[in-house]
Amino acid sequence: MEARLLWLCNWSTLGVCATLKLPQIYAQLAARSARGISLSSLLLELAGFLVFLRYQCYYGNPLLTYLEYPVLIAQDAVLLLCVFHFNGNVKQAAPYVAVFVSSWFVLSLQKWIIDLAMNLSTFISAASKFAQLQYLWRTQDAGAASALTWGLAAYTCAARIVTTVLTTGDLTLLLRFVVMLALNIWVTTTVLRYRKTVAKVE
Repeated sequence: MEARLLWLCNWSTLGVCATLKLPQIYAQLAARSARGISLSSLLLELAGFLVFLRYQCYYGNPLLTYLEYPVLIAQDAVLLLCVFHFNGNVKQAAPYVAVFVSSWFVLSLQKWIIDLAMNLSTFISAASKFAQLQYLWRTQDAGAASALTWGLAAYTCAARIVTTVLTTGDLTLLLRFVVMLALNIWVTTTVLRYRKTVAKVE
């Protein structure tokens, strides 16, 4: 039973994450606008994903428990380029790319660096969700923000809570997934709230 549940959680998470950001990218391309997308939220999320992936690789955790992160990072990179493009400043992406690439190598120089980064990663990822929430509260407009993307992200966090309990039992990872689950649900409901508000006004 445990093996089937683990298999289901791992593969469903991978399947969901293969398309997780596509509704957001599609909404942005259809609107030809970055309205509703917080650049700081996206940058913080990408940083959190990079640290998480590096941590998993460093400790040699089972590949299926984090295989979706390279896909998520690639989708976030596309989304980030779209935001820069629609804001009219694609060249400003270069310094961020340099920082993210160099941090990949710096993170694994010492064990204490990767452990500290992983602990901070939960705060960074939480900050990315709060940045998106603040943006939505300030503008009271969901714009091109996709509730489907945020809802799917909540599902993947719930599935990863199960896989972490069944495989590594890593408390740092469990804490991260519980916090991200709660915040992803909060962002999803906020996007839906402001989407309905805009629809009623129109």
